[in-house]
Amino acid sequence: MSVDKATVDHHETEYEYGRGVRTGSLLMALAGVAFIGYGVVFLARTFFGTGFELGVATLNGITHADLNAIDPAIVHYINHLHVATAAFIIATGIAVTALAWYGVRSGQLWAWTTAVVAAVVGLGIALPMHYMDLFTHNWVTHLGPIYLATIVFVVGAGLAYQGLQSEHQPADPDENTGA
Repeated sequence: MSVDKATVDHHETEYEYGRGVRTGSLLMALAGVAFIGYGVVFLARTFFGTGFELGVATLNGITHADLNAIDPAIVHYINHLHVATAAFIIATGIAVTALAWYGVRSGQLWAWTTAVVAAVVGLGIALPMHYMDLFTHNWVTHLGPIYLATIVFVVGAGLAYQGLQSEHQPADPDENTGA
């Protein structure tokens, strides 16, 4: 006697989040890639450009070469700081990109929170000093790229958050009971 058991094919399907989450996470990831690009440019300018950041041709009239003639140790120290800063900008960009693309896109609120906190901490600490007029720089070329990336990130984070919140809303109990 043979016992035939009906088998059911179990296909796992991943839940696909709505347009807000998809678009928001894409914008967040693109901003993360822009952060990486900004960091790479920052790094390259240390060795192949003026020796200073984007939008900084001189330090109040003193060129990188002039500064090196006065005290090479200062130039090496500035280069050291530029490399370290570039590394952290690039690392933050990588983290934000990965969190947005893999975590936020799959509906993980913790990934959204971590990406937002990482970006806010980095920008919140770095940007205020630019408004103290401690040295001359071109505002558009110096801060423009990072502000543009930040605007894209904020729009993306807002869209993704709205999408995550609407997807995570519990069903209205009154609708289910017919009351």
